[in-house]
Amino acid sequence: MTSQTVPSQKTVATAEAQASWLPMIIIALAQIQLSFNIGALQVSIGGIVESFDTAPTSVSTALVVYSLAVASFVMLGAKLDKIIGSRTMFQAGVLVHGISMGMMALSGTAGRMIQVQGLAGLVAALMVPSLVVLIAAHYKGRQQSRALGYLGAAQASATILAFLIAGALGTFLSWRYAFGLLVILAAAILALSFRLKPVARQSLTIDWNGAALIAVAVALLSLGFNYLNAWGLFLAKPAAPFNVLGLSPAPLMILFGLLLGQLFFQWSLQRQEQGKATLISLEVLDTPEERAATYSLLIIGALGPAINFLIPLYIQIVQGRTSLQTSIAVIPYSLAIFFGTALIVALFDRLTPRQIGRYAFILVTLGLVLLAFTVSNDWGNLAVIGSLIIVGLAEGALLTLVFNVLVSASPKELAGDVGALRGTANNLSTALGTAVASALAIAILGALIASLASAHPEIPPALLRQVNLDSVEFVSNDQLDDILAQTTATPEQIAAAQQINEEARLRALRASFLTLAAIAALAIIPAGKLPHYKPEEIPVETAEETATVTKPKQAPS
Repeated sequence: MTSQTVPSQKTVATAEAQASWLPMIIIALAQIQLSFNIGALQVSIGGIVESFDTAPTSVSTALVVYSLAVASFVMLGAKLDKIIGSRTMFQAGVLVHGISMGMMALSGTAGRMIQVQGLAGLVAALMVPSLVVLIAAHYKGRQQSRALGYLGAAQASATILAFLIAGALGTFLSWRYAFGLLVILAAAILALSFRLKPVARQSLTIDWNGAALIAVAVALLSLGFNYLNAWGLFLAKPAAPFNVLGLSPAPLMILFGLLLGQLFFQWSLQRQEQGKATLISLEVLDTPEERAATYSLLIIGALGPAINFLIPLYIQIVQGRTSLQTSIAVIPYSLAIFFGTALIVALFDRLTPRQIGRYAFILVTLGLVLLAFTVSNDWGNLAVIGSLIIVGLAEGALLTLVFNVLVSASPKELAGDVGALRGTANNLSTALGTAVASALAIAILGALIASLASAHPEIPPALLRQVNLDSVEFVSNDQLDDILAQTTATPEQIAAAQQINEEARLRALRASFLTLAAIAALAIIPAGKLPHYKPEEIPVETAEETATVTKPKQAPS
């Protein structure tokens, strides 16, 4: 076939810019509904800890459970979406998610909070694929790229709104009111949803074995990472529910999760070769560029939640500030993500995805290193704020970039599969990012406190034996005073313990940010395999082959 160049982007955009943006507004509001829940949880750590008399790790567990539910069942949700119809699934998801937010506002214990977040995650697993399908149904070409960018911007704006609204409500009223507002938003979206185009249903066979494999794999990975610190990195701790020849179950769960994940792809490949239905079309992962985009999405998707967990943890628990003060402190970071997701589309005609990906991960690395060396008890430091802005801009750009690469590389009929892949990667990375950040920070904190306390002349071994150093948590000085009040500590020893606590907390935070910077630096490798062409350089025959030709598949490794 003779290669011809696709018509200029200006011509295509002019021809396709007639579609109304109202559907995008409705879809974006639904994305805000889903993401606001996560942001509200993150900014309400202090209020939830006080209400339920629980540890901050209960909030991280709720976040992990939510993300685990989405990541485990979003591929199944994509198939059900096709069977039931995208608009119907969208409407049902909005309704049930709104109900679950009402339950969240009324929850009375940390356990109930975690259960409600699990339900919300299951509902989100059904909704996430429909968002991408509905965008593909309403928009084409350049307008579709802009719509995908707006979807990412909606996710970022939800974090900003959550930090502002939930922060203010948590400070002056109660953290519960923020979740109550989501009930009202759900009702409004449901009323508007009838303005969306119905998407035709399809008759499909669901690969239930594949669904079970990926669900168990994701669950093992998420839980394994989440309990690394509590159950033991290698040897089992007393808190572990069981042990295998003295070894902690957490790393074993991670190992088996990886094995089952690979088995899922091998199983899907075998079914595809036999002409049977698969849970996800492997065509969305059959090129090195698509796999590079997925790896990049997993990494940046984990770094963001890790940062979003560490910042509120430090400001509220360590510094003892309010939810509103936390919100104000991190607004620059959230705004930077918003602008990064919305504005990066303007660079698509100037730089290749590979160039944007590399530059963005370099910026994330530099921002995190700068943050590690400048963070202190004075969060208002301009260098700290500048570091977060750098990280946020690059993070937002990457989220939009890799999503566009995945969508543009697959034909329209696979939009649901791309949405499922995005949902799995996003939420698996969110669960892993939150779990790893929590485990990493607490592990470093525990090691530092044990080392500093044993070497401090004011802290005798007899006092150390009265404190359980195997279950160290981030605590304020007031909470530390309450703990030491139950021991034989003298006022001088309490003062020394407070000094150790302050030093260890800050050093643990800095070490955590440096570790995240190292992960961002390693991500430059997969970013170097992203597509190396600009949109207008794609030949027509390549676009036609992408839409019509089924290439030999290999199970992703």
